[in-house]
Amino acid sequence: MKHNVDYSLYLVTDRERMNAPSLAEAVESAILGGCTLVQLREKTVASLNFFKIAQKVKGITDRYNIPLIINDRVDIALAVDAAGVHVGQNDLPAATVRRIIGPNKILGVSAATLQEAKQAQADGADYLGVGAMFATETKTDAHLVSLAELGQIRSDVSIPIVVIGGINKATIPKFIGTGINGLAVVSAILSAQDIKAAARELKNLSS
Repeated sequence: MKHNVDYSLYLVTDRERMNAPSLAEAVESAILGGCTLVQLREKTVASLNFFKIAQKVKGITDRYNIPLIINDRVDIALAVDAAGVHVGQNDLPAATVRRIIGPNKILGVSAATLQEAKQAQADGADYLGVGAMFATETKTDAHLVSLAELGQIRSDVSIPIVVIGGINKATIPKFIGTGINGLAVVSAILSAQDIKAAARELKNLSS
């Protein structure tokens, strides 16, 4: 487990929901507002474009010493020497990904059930992305995780937990006292008129 990672405000990118001239500018504004980790998520672009985007975003995250996590694509993560990779339940198995990336890179795994969470921990995950906690337009087919299920996961696994799915200033207070380690946010930051201010507001609410 990587003990020095700050998961508190975890930005997940989505260029379709971005209110900024470029992804690099959006990421920089979010970091300046308090984001502590960035996951680059590109579901539809070709490999070469993903690689180029990742290089550009990594230039920003490196400047501020913020870890960059690549969603799904282990090859892209290794190609740009990202801090780590995040995989879902339908991607390469977490244990396989751990073997590929080695012990020193961050491995995140999505989990919506206690069984998935325990398996991810056993497979070498450094943290869990638990959700979707609330309905969200970024993932319309996601299974919703109740706060009771989240509590059960928290009590049964020891690795950090980041909640995702409908996380915004209205829903953040529901996680007070749950023992989670971070909030993964997409639209509540990237779609804001002022990305930096939105990130700062969420950071203040989460601390």
